Amino acid sequence: MPTRREVIVGTSALLAASCATVPQVAGSPFVKTSGTRFTRGARRFPVVGANMWAAAYLGADAPIGVRDRLRRELDRLAGIGVNNIRILGSSELSPLKNSVRPTFRDRTSNYNETLLRGLDVALAEMGRRNMTAVIYLTNFWEWSGGMMTYRYWTNGGHYIDMNDPAHPWPEFADQSSEFYSIAPAVAMYHDYVRAVVGRRNSVTGRLYRDDPAIMAWQLANEPRPGGSPENGREHMAAYLAWIDATGRLIKSIDPNHLVSTGSEGTQGCIEDDACVTNAHSSPAIDYMTAHIWPQNWSWADPNNLPGTWPTTETNTRAYFARQVADASRLGKPLVIEEFGYPRDGGSFDPSATTTYKDRFYGLIYELVEGNMRSGGPAAGANFWGWGGEGRAQHADHHFVRGDTSYLGDPPHEPQGWYSVFDTDASTQSVIRNFAGVVKALA
Repeated sequence: MPTRREVIVGTSALLAASCATVPQVAGSPFVKTSGTRFTRGARRFPVVGANMWAAAYLGADAPIGVRDRLRRELDRLAGIGVNNIRILGSSELSPLKNSVRPTFRDRTSNYNETLLRGLDVALAEMGRRNMTAVIYLTNFWEWSGGMMTYRYWTNGGHYIDMNDPAHPWPEFADQSSEFYSIAPAVAMYHDYVRAVVGRRNSVTGRLYRDDPAIMAWQLANEPRPGGSPENGREHMAAYLAWIDATGRLIKSIDPNHLVSTGSEGTQGCIEDDACVTNAHSSPAIDYMTAHIWPQNWSWADPNNLPGTWPTTETNTRAYFARQVADASRLGKPLVIEEFGYPRDGGSFDPSATTTYKDRFYGLIYELVEGNMRSGGPAAGANFWGWGGEGRAQHADHHFVRGDTSYLGDPPHEPQGWYSVFDTDASTQSVIRNFAGVVKALA
């Protein structure tokens, strides 16, 4: 099953003050790769990460954003040791029923400066805290418009909604993957990539390519070659060509930052290790990513977390080992950049306990830490996702367009499903412990 979502500083004095708050890094300030490790300056850089898809939305002008909340959330994350945040850097105006509004772009080349300045603010605030960002530039799934929307813009207006009973799984994924072979759609996407990667931050005055607050550009959230194995094989050549061409395009504009695919690993690559290694073999792709979703993949039953824990643990260990083997063959770092688990009883409410969620986080961190200690390719992990002080605005926990109480859960998911809230002290303790352990390895 599929997984899932103006502050222009006008004076040189303010600009200097903004830049002066960024801690200095000995050597290169950019995150680089050295074999299967990340480095920053002269030191190893273990990724202690979170996902916060809505960071740029929070950074935008009111009524879309709440910049004071963005600052508070970043302070909380920095306080538990998080040094990397994976964020949404594009959304496409779409007829898809679960897609977010407003969006970074529509079908024209007049991109939304309000949200782009929100991205500027988010990066500036991360930089002040010596945090780094991974920015994904479109989405395989519907919740931010994504590839189905680029397809809709260039095929005469045809699309299908995810989870439409008239178009059961894997029809959505099969049609979304047509994007890679639609030249006008890819060209529109590449135009947006050029605009964002080549942007100058309106807060700091830096070109994005010169900003050490960016760790990596990411081609998309969870790009798959297809839904069914047959469809994936049909689109494989176009998928691999899109990865290589987009990676090279980004590198031509920005030679300072890493590039990654955003792949789920074998689960998102028609369960084929060759697909994974081929997708990450381009010299323009610097590291491998993998995601782990036990409930979405039917390993965990939210109504019986104790009874299904043995299956969750066994399958998680096996899946992790498989991704490690692929990354070892590639000789590139591996980040488990999405992983999530439900609250006890399958509740979406922040008052519900997190016994098994904490246990799952601990398992992921144990695997990553152990592999790092043994010299393997694991280089860090980003949990999904930081909800912080956000709360569901509706009793049914559904997101409604116009909601601004952004949680870690994107708009198509129940609000609170996988979020880590500001009140989740035990979960935060697990994250903090991992941060302390792996940063000691640096």
